[in-house]
Amino acid sequence: MIARLKGLLDEVGDDWLIVDVGGVGYLVFCSARTLSRLPGRGEAVRLDIETHVREDHIHLYGFGDASERAWFKLLTGVQGVGAKVGLAILSVLSPEQLTQAVAAGDKAAIARANGVGPKLAGRIASELKDKVGALTLGAAAKATVAGEAGPVGGEAAPAGSSADDAVSALVNLGYGRSEAFGAVARVIQDHGADVPLGELVRLGLKELAQ
Repeated sequence: MIARLKGLLDEVGDDWLIVDVGGVGYLVFCSARTLSRLPGRGEAVRLDIETHVREDHIHLYGFGDASERAWFKLLTGVQGVGAKVGLAILSVLSPEQLTQAVAAGDKAAIARANGVGPKLAGRIASELKDKVGALTLGAAAKATVAGEAGPVGGEAAPAGSSADDAVSALVNLGYGRSEAFGAVARVIQDHGADVPLGELVRLGLKELAQ
């Protein structure tokens, strides 16, 4: 099982690259995001690898960081999401954006990827919401109370809370659900979990305007 490759970047294609490791060239499939962050040909490259072994092939999928690899594994665990679709999603959404989209239930953001229709996007958001281990509204509130900094794991804010109402208000004003969700989460992290609804919306708008 190959988990990591370190070598020299030999060739790059539309969705693949070849890493030369001691004279052996490994064909690795990658997202557009990973490909865009590569060094020049002939330079050193390091990739986290997910190896898929099938009856008719062995494919290597490469990622620039562990979070992208972790999301690839989560995505391909959803029925209807193969490796190609998983890479397509990671090509249009960074791990942070994908975390936010799933936590917010933003099917439209996920459906931006090639090969992902509304039904599949909804299934991804639904099945992975409980597995998201980063920025959520409830987690932001807990982090503020505990005095922690940065994104943490946790469940979303309960329905009917000021946070949910603020997200709905921002969406009604024309902002995307993921954008609104992220803005409200940042306000809670910066100002605490007991911000009144009106102030939460005002500060959320300020965040979105930046």
